[in-house]
Amino acid sequence: MKAVEFEARLSQSGEIVLPAEFLGEIPAGQQLKVVVMWEAGSVDAAWRAAGRLRFEEAYCAEDVVYDQLIHETPGR
Repeated sequence: MKAVEFEARLSQSGEIVLPAEFLGEIPAGQQLKVVVMWEAGSVDAAWRAAGRLRFEEAYCAEDVVYDQLIHETPGR
């Protein structure tokens, strides 16, 4: 399976335009697999920040020993 990656915008009519440089590479009628990714909104960022805060609340001073062990491990 071949793949191309490009950035595009969704038009008001709901279309994603394939850049001209790829038009000649993809045969007409070819079955395509489409993956669409976009930046997460501010709600996602707030949710992640709240989760991280909750996770870090469980971290106590005695847990520093694990950080020290990680940094002392050869090959790291």
